[in-house]
Amino acid sequence: MASNQIDMSNKVVLITGGSRGLGRAMALSFAEAGADLIITSRKIESCEATAGEIEALGRQAMPFACHVGYWKQCDALVDAAYERFSRIDVLINNAGMSPHYDTAASIPEGLYDKVLDVNLKGTFRLCANVGQRMMDGDGGAIINVSSTAAIRPTKEVITYAAAKAGVNAMTEAFADAYGPKVRVNCIMPGPFLTDISKAWDMDAFNARAQERIAMKRGGEAEEVAAAALYLASDGASYTTGAILKIDGGSK
Repeated sequence: MASNQIDMSNKVVLITGGSRGLGRAMALSFAEAGADLIITSRKIESCEATAGEIEALGRQAMPFACHVGYWKQCDALVDAAYERFSRIDVLINNAGMSPHYDTAASIPEGLYDKVLDVNLKGTFRLCANVGQRMMDGDGGAIINVSSTAAIRPTKEVITYAAAKAGVNAMTEAFADAYGPKVRVNCIMPGPFLTDISKAWDMDAFNARAQERIAMKRGGEAEEVAAAALYLASDGASYTTGAILKIDGGSK
């Protein structure tokens, strides 16, 4: 990991969806760089497991169960984080979901609402709440996690793509709202080999990668973690409102 190249000593980082996949990789990288973490997802057991890994690295970790699709749970998460650490230096909005469906016409209203709530509403509320507290304090950095589906939508991810396009737009808007004390940026990943990829037909994916991805492979979670560390660091002091595509050169 690239964490030994960036010093995040004594920084406090909140990561949603931080117990697995890209979120877990980011959490461990920030801990290795010296940060303390608030790890949240819907399942407290998963949060506690990742928190244990972070504490084994010598850092503090606070596991907290939160469904980011609910406004009040987002607020309770932030209140608990500030009660424990008195501040948040870096917010990473990573939680997301993209359920399968047969056709667009078959998507029920409840599922549509859930996809927009988890991917978009939660990101908005946490940006607004934590961003304002950062503005009132010593500043900070916010990193949203979008998806290349936002710019290359397909019929399989209509609602997810719409929500992530909204995340891209909100990133630029919050950068405008909270500058210069708070930098707000977005990582836009393409295909990554995380827990989600275990359900893929890997033979078919690898064949497509040879034709459609310049790097000829899927990404590894640590390759997003390195980008998050950079965007959170002082090295990115003039970077805000940016949307960083990390997709191996996908077409």
